[in-house]
Amino acid sequence: MPVFFSPWSPPPHSLPAKLIDGGIAGLVGVTCVFPIDLAKTRLQNQQGQRLYTGMLDCLVKTVRQEGYFGMYRGAAVNLTLVTPEKAIKLAANDFFRNLLSNDGKNLTLFKEMLAGCGAGSCQVIITTPMEMLKIQLQDAGRLAAQKTVSAAGGSPPPQARAFSTSTSAAHRRPSATMLARELLKTKGISGLYRGIGATLVRDVPFSMIYFPLFANLNRLGQRSPGETAPFYHSFLAGCGAGAVAAVAVTPLDVIKTRLQTLRKGVGEDTYRGTVDCARRIWQREGYSAFLNGAGCRALVIAPLFGIAQVVYFFGVGEYLLANLG
Repeated sequence: MPVFFSPWSPPPHSLPAKLIDGGIAGLVGVTCVFPIDLAKTRLQNQQGQRLYTGMLDCLVKTVRQEGYFGMYRGAAVNLTLVTPEKAIKLAANDFFRNLLSNDGKNLTLFKEMLAGCGAGSCQVIITTPMEMLKIQLQDAGRLAAQKTVSAAGGSPPPQARAFSTSTSAAHRRPSATMLARELLKTKGISGLYRGIGATLVRDVPFSMIYFPLFANLNRLGQRSPGETAPFYHSFLAGCGAGAVAAVAVTPLDVIKTRLQTLRKGVGEDTYRGTVDCARRIWQREGYSAFLNGAGCRALVIAPLFGIAQVVYFFGVGEYLLANLG
């Protein structure tokens, strides 16, 4: 098994260890920040009638109408697929960095961006179907609440009725397995990969920003060229780079979310493709719509990648392999 060198890890990490590290980091991170990701999806899909004024308003209304676990609609899909997704992303970046490096260590900024581009391109194999299914489950509660508001003449339903209304809606809400089967039956494998172009357009720039930025921020914590930065510095570097990259590609994430949403609310647009989606959002909602959920994305992505770097730093994967072997 080939060994690829990580520019931020203390010991050399084998590929299996990288896969384990990426998986653990993804599972821990998703569990912590998934409710914020749900709010991000619902805020980005709002058109015309605004049910939520912001992230906190969305989360409060979700708990009132759907219960605590309403904030985790679609989490099972993420928890199932985030392990291979994060593992592919992190391992692919290390692979391309090693491939492009002459000495196994130093890379020019351009080559760092190329390595990030390769990592972003590889991960969409998992990311696209994962987010396709997750978005449908996350947005189902918003659509149910919108119908209730419309039936009530545009005013929010009484809090006493919120739970009964949402409970019946929850029983009608399909599972990820049902959605996957229906898409495969009606549209084939292409149904699960709807929006793959938009996913590429988002994830490639994200990786091109994140990985070089992290490597350079992390290098600031090294007291000498051969020394490893402290784990807290790696964590902060991962959080900072993740937040910057997440906000930078938010307009592309809005377009991807709109394209992958199958069910639309009353009066909401459907789109023929990435360009058509961008044009209609600009014409009908203005430039500010492209930044919907930017704060949520920063709060989701920052800890995800910060946790990933800490898991890498401590070599959890290598430890488990050594003890299990």
